Amino acid sequence: MARIIAFIVLLIPALIAGAGIKFMRDTLYGNLISPFPWLWLQFLIGLIFSIIGIGFFAGYLLHRDRKRGRVAPRFQKNGDTKEMKQ
Repeated sequence: MARIIAFIVLLIPALIAGAGIKFMRDTLYGNLISPFPWLWLQFLIGLIFSIIGIGFFAGYLLHRDRKRGRVAPRFQKNGDTKEMKQ
């Protein structure tokens, strides 16, 4: 059950990022989608959606890898390096 919940939590930002990429693509081809009155606003919303979706996924991966100790020392939290623990 926990794996299904984790999958859903990661699926939602992936769908948001996909929608953002679609909005930006439609803007480049000149297709205006109905809730947006201007093409530049459609592109801006698409860019924001893409950044939020990809950022959430990247943050999740960084958090998971920090917990497992698989990140380079520069990506570890302050005071959490192996040299300080010894």
